[in-house]
Amino acid sequence: MRRRRNPETEENFWPSFTDMISTIALILFFLMLIAYINNIITGKNLEYAKQQLVDSQLKLEESRAEISQAEKQLRLLEDDLDKTMAEVEIGEIALKLSEEEIDKQREIIAESNQELGDLRSKLEGIAVLRLSLLEAVKASIEENLGGTAASGEELVSIADNGNIVINESLVFAYDSFTIIPEGKPLLDRLADAFEKVLDDSEIRSSIDAINIQGHTDERGSAEYNRELSSKRAYTVVNYLLNSNTDLESKYGAYFAASGFSEFRPLSEGTTTEDYAMNRRIEISVILKDANVQNIIDEYLMESLEIFDEE
Repeated sequence: MRRRRNPETEENFWPSFTDMISTIALILFFLMLIAYINNIITGKNLEYAKQQLVDSQLKLEESRAEISQAEKQLRLLEDDLDKTMAEVEIGEIALKLSEEEIDKQREIIAESNQELGDLRSKLEGIAVLRLSLLEAVKASIEENLGGTAASGEELVSIADNGNIVINESLVFAYDSFTIIPEGKPLLDRLADAFEKVLDDSEIRSSIDAINIQGHTDERGSAEYNRELSSKRAYTVVNYLLNSNTDLESKYGAYFAASGFSEFRPLSEGTTTEDYAMNRRIEISVILKDANVQNIIDEYLMESLEIFDEE
């Protein structure tokens, strides 16, 4: 039995089917749109990822270049360190050699100081001999005449330069080169003292000359004072040798005279006392240069022998 179609049912079916198809199509469209958008987003993310990968590779290459440069600098530093260590070793060797050389120099200096000390002692011995001679002369005068004159002035003294000093007023009147009577006993004793000292051959062998010096104060011209001081010095020498003829016959060759005018004052003052101090007779014992030179030559020869041994 055939079923009869219901027209109303057929009419309702087709619109419903069409709506369903449209809905499905719309869903598909949205799905495709979403897929498309997703592809676009995914593509952009992929490009971004690719760019980041490229940037990372560039940074990696830069890092590798920096590492390579650092390694190169490290090698250079290692080379410099090796050179420095080598220089330090060389320096240590040089320092050790220097210390050894310094020790040698110290030994040489110590030996030289010892030799200089010996030389100084010998030279001091000569100086002491000279002073001892003058002290002996001074003591001989004081033994016979006392230490002071009637006026209270010291007859003779030893100056800082090691010379015997006789006050001018004890021997000469002011502005005169004539010996006063009061000064003659002093010069007599001086002549005897020099003969006694020069009789010692050991002392005599070291003496070159006994120089009688005349000195004035600064008043008057230098020319006049030079003449006056010279005349006084020659007068004293002549009196000494005439007073003791043995002194002249035996040792006259040792005596000399010189005038220094005003140019070697003992005091720079301008008082009466200062002028009186500067007017004086000085007696200087001049040692033989040969004796001193022999000591120095002996020292130099010993020094040269030390260097020759080295």
